Amino acid sequence: MKAYYITTPIYYVNDLPHIGHAYTTVAADALARWRRLRGEPVFFLTGTDEHGRKIEQTAAQTGETPKELADRVVERFHSLWQTLNVENDDFIRTTEERHIKCAQKLFKASLDAGDIYLGEYEGWYDVREESFVTETQMEEINKMPPEKRPNIEKIKEPCFFFKLSAYEKPLLEYYKKNPDFVMPKERMNEVRSFVESGLKDLSISRTTFSWGVRVAENPQHVMYVWFDALSNYLTAAGFESDAEKFKKIWPANLHLVGKDIIRFHAVYWPAFLMSAGIEPPQRVFAHGWWTVEGEKMSKSLGNSVNPVEIADEFGVDAFRYFMMREIPFGKDGDFSRKSLISRINSDLANGLGNLASRTLGMVERYFEGAVPDSDGEGCDNSTVKERVESCASGIPAAMDAIQPGKALSLLWELIAEADKFVEDSKPWEIHKKGDTEKLSAVLWTLCESLRIIAVYTYPFMPGTAENLWRKLGFEQSLKNSPQKHLSTGWGIFSAGAKVKKGDNLFNRMEDETR
Repeated sequence: MKAYYITTPIYYVNDLPHIGHAYTTVAADALARWRRLRGEPVFFLTGTDEHGRKIEQTAAQTGETPKELADRVVERFHSLWQTLNVENDDFIRTTEERHIKCAQKLFKASLDAGDIYLGEYEGWYDVREESFVTETQMEEINKMPPEKRPNIEKIKEPCFFFKLSAYEKPLLEYYKKNPDFVMPKERMNEVRSFVESGLKDLSISRTTFSWGVRVAENPQHVMYVWFDALSNYLTAAGFESDAEKFKKIWPANLHLVGKDIIRFHAVYWPAFLMSAGIEPPQRVFAHGWWTVEGEKMSKSLGNSVNPVEIADEFGVDAFRYFMMREIPFGKDGDFSRKSLISRINSDLANGLGNLASRTLGMVERYFEGAVPDSDGEGCDNSTVKERVESCASGIPAAMDAIQPGKALSLLWELIAEADKFVEDSKPWEIHKKGDTEKLSAVLWTLCESLRIIAVYTYPFMPGTAENLWRKLGFEQSLKNSPQKHLSTGWGIFSAGAKVKKGDNLFNRMEDETR
């Protein structure tokens, strides 16, 4: 069975990790965990992009070699993924020998196909974005205030060109056959429009700096950083080193990227692959950008959000939940402490946390901590069951559509309905009346709801889900539980399990910004 292959972009090591890196990677982790939970084989890749002129310049400024700079920053990424409870299957570095060989193999395949030729490039180059700049773009840049202009270099050098112009029609045909290749839809429209406007051959090597993958056929050239970087997805899949692994993993099912790099992934990358006779990825999803307190993140404003500090202050799962829930995936959104605290208080403490505490507390109080012997039929729990059914159809559909926020919205409708069920049923009054059968049905209904909620919560807040799972009396971790226990259908929970209320899942936080 082919593994579901999901990737993040590989992150540039000229700067430290920020909320944008955390956002993409937590989203990929949630999608990977969701599929693993359903018993699917998954291969989840992330990593770092360590070559290019920008790295060479940054290293010179910090007094390091490019490799020393990369090694130092890579450790920060490793540490962040550990902090955020990210479970990737591989971490690729473009300075690794396995990757260098793979990039060279891809280059040779395109060269042998007649799609690469030697020429000379003269024009503008944006060092920060590692991309070539057209004369039209330069006209716009020259209108900017000097302090806001990007670092543009005028270059003239011999280089290898890729015949991108030859792939205009093949790309448009591929888009037509695969209308969901790029998501959201507006990004697909942008990509199609770009290709329809005409493609020019692309410079894919440089000779004026040395920090990059050498072109084996002409070592004076290093590969253009994007040709090098994009081939990382092939490296990890075993393109150069493991043919059997490659068959089980490729093509990639999903490349998660920021909207700023959609052209590289949806135009250049499939063209490179077509040239080499390799099937393109199945889908590229471009998410939006984060602002901070309404302002664009920038070094000059000093408003970059450090994800480690946020996770330490507010909790890893609260941060993961906020990123996945706050904005529709694919749209731009704003990070603010006020919004984060609001989500923690309303959704996590008052919502999920309160439901768990009330339910488990009543099971301890009325049944000595043992889940009552019932199937829920002795009470009117129809509205709760309807919400469970809505989740059973809606959440998988939302996750397949790469809409984690929609999935969480549906889950919180179930939590709200279960909370309303407590208020409507009034178990404390049923206890006073001595109606043990009805009380058993009500509390079993709530325990079964919490079991299902824990399963759905796991991809987004794995630590919280495991904590709730233990509170519900399961001996095995949720992650390693048999599929029967992980079913999101109704009527699974067995009587007699010993629950434990313990500490709150989440505590309310004070908003100091008021």
